[in-house]
Amino acid sequence: MTKPSDIRIVDISTNLENTLYRTPMKFGGRVVNDVTLFNVDVTVETRDGRQGHGHGSMPVGNAWGWPSAVEPGDRTLAAMIRLSELMAESAGATDSQGHPIEIVHDVATDYQTLAQQVKAEMELGEDIPRLAQLVSASPMDAAINDAYGDALQANSYNLLSNEFMNQDIGHFLEGKLSGRYLDEFTLRTPKASMPLYHLIGALDPLTDGDIETRLEDGVPETLGEWILADGLTHMKIKLNGDDLDWDVDRVAAIEAVNLETQVSRGCQQWWYSTDFNEKCANVEYVLEFLRRIQEVSPTAFDRIQYVEQPTHRDLKSNPENKMHEAAKIKPVVIDESLVDLESLELSREQGYSGVALKACKGHGEALLMGALAQHYGLFLCVQDLTCIGASFLHSASVAARIPTVAAIEGNGRQYCPRGNQGWDQRFPEMFQITDGTVGTSVLNKNGLGYRI
Repeated sequence: MTKPSDIRIVDISTNLENTLYRTPMKFGGRVVNDVTLFNVDVTVETRDGRQGHGHGSMPVGNAWGWPSAVEPGDRTLAAMIRLSELMAESAGATDSQGHPIEIVHDVATDYQTLAQQVKAEMELGEDIPRLAQLVSASPMDAAINDAYGDALQANSYNLLSNEFMNQDIGHFLEGKLSGRYLDEFTLRTPKASMPLYHLIGALDPLTDGDIETRLEDGVPETLGEWILADGLTHMKIKLNGDDLDWDVDRVAAIEAVNLETQVSRGCQQWWYSTDFNEKCANVEYVLEFLRRIQEVSPTAFDRIQYVEQPTHRDLKSNPENKMHEAAKIKPVVIDESLVDLESLELSREQGYSGVALKACKGHGEALLMGALAQHYGLFLCVQDLTCIGASFLHSASVAARIPTVAAIEGNGRQYCPRGNQGWDQRFPEMFQITDGTVGTSVLNKNGLGYRI
């Protein structure tokens, strides 16, 4: 079956941007000081001759997607960039025609082969992991979906029904949700606004006493300053996962700052998420952490909305890390673990009760995993890879179109605000935060929602 709206890729090009962080960010025992964006521009043409142009952008994110003990960071970064280039070339050379999600699904069959090619070229000491492959492919994926909407002069999230797709969800998910399409699991208009999760990295100062020398760059520096400047109500706390005393004290200290600052501005409700970036040895650590938080700071405990990726991302190799008991207390979500259907199903078996979706794992992948997660009644959140500019708007558009996602992470404004320059003038509702929310209603333009 074919449709007049089916597209083929006519042209594809790539480029890189690098932006330094204003302050370092620490997570999972790693410190990051800059962001490298991989950008892709695509021209597509429908079967009936309509052309469209699309742009995709995403941080390479090697520190998160490939935290290697074998290869240094500069090597994993270079390898992922090279892989992104090859993936774009592969997409440009494909003779596949159809809906963007179908085209990317076809191209994805080559990801492992291309990853092995990069390994051989660079003489890498280990395979490029699946998560790093998905991140490398994501800007190409985004660009094709953006171009599709431009060609049809419509928002891409409104082109997910059987009127436009040749294949149902079951085609991509081994028969699950057969006969159903992604339009059932996405919204026709974006949510008007969404709370923004502010990141509190392990190095981020909470009070003046935590700062040796101020940057004086016009951007808030302490947590209290951020709360007052942006009207924050949602905060994501990066924890160590291997130092229980530090983790408990950190959450208690953050609650103390909030108790003082939020009350001063008349706010009565705020929320936390806690992210261990897979550093916990086992579920017992999580259980003891929650027990001690409830003991030391009951109000902080009540404000925790979910616990994120406490133990190792490789669920199959660590079957003992079951989360059933922890999930009875708070939702426990996978992030790094979620790379395919198998990992989602395995996470449910092991007691996880939610998933974190990321645009950097692929646009189509986020929508498909989001659909199945909704079907299963899992807790859903959409998170960020220090996305800036177009990549943040893309991430936000995913969150704004999936019904059960309540908030969105966006930390680019904290660590590298210069990367948002230009975009912040075009979409002030998304970058100029005053009440703790972003105005996602503006993400209603053609393509992925933020075309100029």
